[in-house]
This record gives sequence, structure tokens and C-alpha cells, in this order.
Amino acid sequence: MKKGVSVNGILESRVEKIKPSREVLDRVNGIYVEFKKELEGRIKKKGVEAEVFLGGSLAKGSLVKKDVYDVDVFVRFDKKYGDEGVSKLLGRLLGRGFKKVHGSRNYYQKMVDGVLIEVIPTIKIKKPEEAENVTDLSYSHVRYLVGKIGKDVRLKDDILLAKDFAHAQGVYGAESYINGFSGYALELLVVHYGGLVKLMKKIVGFDFKKRKLVIDPAKFYGSEAEIMAVINPSKKVGPVIMIDPTYKERNVVSGLSLDSLLRFQKVCKKFLANPSLKYFEMVELGDGFKGKDDYSIVVKTDKQAGNIAGTKSKKFFWFVLSRLGKEFVVRKSGFEYDDVKNKSRFYFRLGKKEDDLVKGPSVSDGKNAGRFRKVNSGRAKGFGRVFERDGYLYVKVSHTLNFDEWFERFLKVDKKVIGEMGVEEVVKG
Repeated sequence: MKKGVSVNGILESRVEKIKPSREVLDRVNGIYVEFKKELEGRIKKKGVEAEVFLGGSLAKGSLVKKDVYDVDVFVRFDKKYGDEGVSKLLGRLLGRGFKKVHGSRNYYQKMVDGVLIEVIPTIKIKKPEEAENVTDLSYSHVRYLVGKIGKDVRLKDDILLAKDFAHAQGVYGAESYINGFSGYALELLVVHYGGLVKLMKKIVGFDFKKRKLVIDPAKFYGSEAEIMAVINPSKKVGPVIMIDPTYKERNVVSGLSLDSLLRFQKVCKKFLANPSLKYFEMVELGDGFKGKDDYSIVVKTDKQAGNIAGTKSKKFFWFVLSRLGKEFVVRKSGFEYDDVKNKSRFYFRLGKKEDDLVKGPSVSDGKNAGRFRKVNSGRAKGFGRVFERDGYLYVKVSHTLNFDEWFERFLKVDKKVIGEMGVEEVVKG
């Protein structure tokens, strides 16, 4: 650790920078209170059996300073309205001016005095097993965390810092194109270990390549072996299993990938060794791709902005990498998705690939040998003549394309696949 620089000093400095002022918090809370009052009036007037409650960071006191604040408003409907019915009913209650957002259960958004109000329909349940959607557990999640934080208010700041730190390192978000920590997962981890620094030390000291980290905050189970035997196989493939303290059959971090976790672990180790504010500051991915062998492309899909478009773009990213690998050595790559512009940017560092010798069928295999000769004799730039060796056909492939030539060919040759993957725009960055 650098002399004169303490972890706590850095954390105290950072939290003051990212905490909204009392004035801002009062304004955001005021907007929520007014909105809740109006919505509850409509619910009562329509005779709908539902109640409104506040969720998200605002409810837990861990709101991070940002340009646009978002408020998660949950509406708990009686289960008689059904899984599909609650979204439609909420839409009718809200009226015009709200944007419908498609998800596992549709919800609604509206900007109110510079604050983004997100209204999420849920079903009122008595037992977690009755949940038809993960959002139905939100009420229990908020109650659990508010109760825990109420016993140690210092955890509010640590939760805020944990999210800030994870976001800066690109591992905040359970979306499929991120495979990181959800907000709820980070909140639980900080609460369980008693603070951010203690969480970091646990992560740094654990060997995730050898075994899984198993956490059961509510102590539902008697042992790790019992957890591994009971939890659904699809929910325990990741490096961490953390049992939801409000629902014993759910793994809160099932979407966290080993790659994201190891990245988080690596930076935690660096931060604890040499505390610095730089670990809380976003680094532009493009800043690491400014050399003569670096390239980028910008991609837009025809999918809804957010997790759907981001996941589709990430899938296309892997496809592009596989195609690039046939012509170049891909030394480094990067992916980023902007959910505001609904566009992705792919980064690559490319190197020269050595010539390949492609082995074909046996000369005695008349039909396939004929096809191999025909296909390769008409191949584009880079393919040599077909020749025989030890009873087999071969063709030498020289990798002579530059990136611009490769890109032009890629758009032409893979035009059909690009369309089928829902990509409507691909341009060089």
C-alpha cells in the first residue's frame, strides 16, 4: 500500500463525490411522492386491488449521483388479475405519455421533471414459490435490505461505492451482454460481509478456478453439499452461488460469469494494495485501441434497446471475431453497448496470420475430390492452386487482405447471415 494513502480515506473521498445532495434527494423523493399519490388515486377510482411501493436505490438510500435519476415504482396487483393481465391493466391505469418497455413482463417509463419514472407491475404473493416473475420478489427484496441496512447505516455508503466500483470496471449489470453483478446481488454481498472492503478481501482471497463460492445468508441449508444437491443445475453453473435470503431456491448471481468475476477480483487486489480513486473512474474502452493495428466497427440491431439489443449485439460480436480469425490473428478485442443510442462498438487489434495449408479429401474419393478442386480453383484472392501430396488434395491459403478489404468482403459474403442475426447497420468506426 502506498505510504500515506489509506483505503478508508479513498472510500470517504469517493463517496462524497458520488452521493447526491440533500436538496437533490428531497426533489427526487418529492417527485415520487406526488406520482404515487396520483397513481393511487387512479387505482382507487378504478376499483383495482393493488398497492404502490418504492423500490430500487432510492428505497434503500443508495442512490448514486448522475445526470438523470431513475425511480423504480412497483405496483402489487392481486393475483386474480393474472401474469399477463397486470401489465395491460397497469398501462390503462397510467394512461397516455408512458412508454411501454418489453421484457419478461412489460413495464412503463416516463420522464417527470427530469426524473425517469419506471413503473413495474408485480403480483402480490404470500410465498416466494408463487412468484410468476422475478419482479414479484421485489417487495421482499426491498423489505429485507431496508431491514438489514437499518441496523448498520454505514452499509448504505458501502453499497453505493460497490455499485460505483463495479460499474467503472464494466461488471455491473446482470444483462446477458455483461454477465456481471446485479444491483441486488451487490447489495446482498456488501450486507453479508459487512462492508465493501471486507467483500473485496473475501473475493481476493478466494480461488474461483478451483471451486465455487457458496453463500447462504439466511442459513436455509445445513451445508454446501445440500445446496449443490438441491439447487437447479442451470442455476449453479457460475463461479458463485448465493442463495436469495427471501427465496431458498433462487441463486441471486446465476448470471455472473467467471470472466467478469476474475476481472473484478483482479482490480480489487490492485485497489487494496494501492488505493486510488482511478479504480472508480470509467475508462473509455476505445482509449486502449488507438494503435496502427487497431480497428473498430459500429453495429445497430433491429431489436429493442437494452438487454435484448445488447445481447443480440454481443452474439454478433462473437460471430465477427470468428470471421476475423480466419484472416487475421486477433490479438485483442473489446465490446461495448450504448443503450441510449442503441448501438454497439466492436474493437480489434489485428496481426498478420501465417499461411494455412488446407487438407482436402483423398484423391481416390472422386466425387469429393472433384468438388474440392472446383470450389478452390474459383476462390478469391489468397487461395493458391490445388495440389496432391501423399494421396490427398491440398490448397495453400495466403492471408493477404487488409482490414478494409476484409470488411468489404465480409459484408458481401455474409450479407444473409448478418440480416438473419437482426443486424441492420454495420459500419467501420
